[in-house]
Amino acid sequence: MRTILVSLCAAMAVAAARADVHFGNGIKIGEVDSTSAIVWVRLTDAPQRRADGTPFKDADEKVPDGLALRDMKDSLMGAAGSVWLGYQPGKEGEIIPLPTQAVDPKGDFTARFPLTGLKPGTGHKLFVRGLRPDGEVTAMLTGGFTTAPLPTEAAPVRFTVVTCHDFPRRDDGERGHLIYPAMEKLEPRFLVHAGDIEYYDKPGPWAMNAELARYKWNRLYSLANQRAFHAMHASYFMKDDHDTLKNDCWPGQTYGGLTWEQGLAIFREQFPMGEKPYRTVRWGKDLQIWMLEGRDFRSPNNMPDGPEKTILGADQKKWLFETMRASDAAFRIVISPTPILGPDRGGKNDNLANQGFTHEGDEVRAFLNTQPATYVICGDRHWQYVSREKAGGVTEFSCGPGSDSHAEGFSMKDRTPEHLFLRIKGGFLSVDVDRTEDQPRISFRHHDVHGAVVHEETFSHQLD
Repeated sequence: MRTILVSLCAAMAVAAARADVHFGNGIKIGEVDSTSAIVWVRLTDAPQRRADGTPFKDADEKVPDGLALRDMKDSLMGAAGSVWLGYQPGKEGEIIPLPTQAVDPKGDFTARFPLTGLKPGTGHKLFVRGLRPDGEVTAMLTGGFTTAPLPTEAAPVRFTVVTCHDFPRRDDGERGHLIYPAMEKLEPRFLVHAGDIEYYDKPGPWAMNAELARYKWNRLYSLANQRAFHAMHASYFMKDDHDTLKNDCWPGQTYGGLTWEQGLAIFREQFPMGEKPYRTVRWGKDLQIWMLEGRDFRSPNNMPDGPEKTILGADQKKWLFETMRASDAAFRIVISPTPILGPDRGGKNDNLANQGFTHEGDEVRAFLNTQPATYVICGDRHWQYVSREKAGGVTEFSCGPGSDSHAEGFSMKDRTPEHLFLRIKGGFLSVDVDRTEDQPRISFRHHDVHGAVVHEETFSHQLD
């Protein structure tokens, strides 16, 4: 009997080593600047998510008894193996190989490749190969991105901003979200996803453990529209409450069996992230962007307001103020996963536009109003808007949710004098920075889910 078991285990090991690997979640290209980037990949045991299988019910908080995750509809399981990556700078450059890297079974079979010493303002093509445990290549992908121009170069740039996605509220059937092919047509240099990329705390299933949190990420990024876009565009990924733990969460909380620490670790696992969750990136002479972290350092929402209550935390706020004062970019854009100006809907107490964070909100708004040619873009809100404080000059743009079915929580009758534009629909925001008669110009455009422009604001900056 022992001999039979040993032989069976050996046969299974050989079969596993010979099982083909795939890139069912595509690739993600993140943290791109003038000379570096990070490429993320995940090996899967199938080229696509499972089309059959047992569907999750809305009430499910775990895999049903008697079943495994791989038995569930839309599952896409990870696979052991390794990944080889090479990149080609320019159209005729040599392909530069990186060392082959084994995926991490404890990290959802993902791997990430830091690219350094890249050429500024240059297109880079990616070549990715997936290897089985026995070393045979069974999957290949190509992708590409363009590095940022140097801060001394006045180069035009276009980028897009999105928020609020999930699998059930997609609007292009099995392909995913309509906004991705619509954005592709604009040929943006990069995308910023401003948070709420997925919703752990929505049904079908409720992701109350790490296994189901990963299931939701793998399901969402198996969608063809998302895969096609991210293969050819640099992206910066920001998180908010629903893709950290649950609605309006703060450090120390849990969601079922999912801990705060697990939520932070899984987000970093699923995306190409740098050392810090907040960062700034320069795109040429005329644009600098700051991306804020709104969950890691915050005080509890139910804490009384005052000087000690914070969303940003002391270190991030000091960094924001110091780096913005030091910037010589023509235009400065602060991207926040939640509103800074608002106005927000009544009853909310989770962002700097809410009464519960008045002290820090006033502090941040007052600072931003002292900074030249500064604008705010926010995620989180399920409607598109442009607003400007009556007492200050800073303008805030809400990009709106990723689909029309995700638009909710506000109505046209709630429009205030601060609203320069209001639309309760889904879509995305695009931003163009260029020059006219050698003077920097910036244009913000709200698009519907098909890419049609529904509102536009353009500003010029007079150089000294």
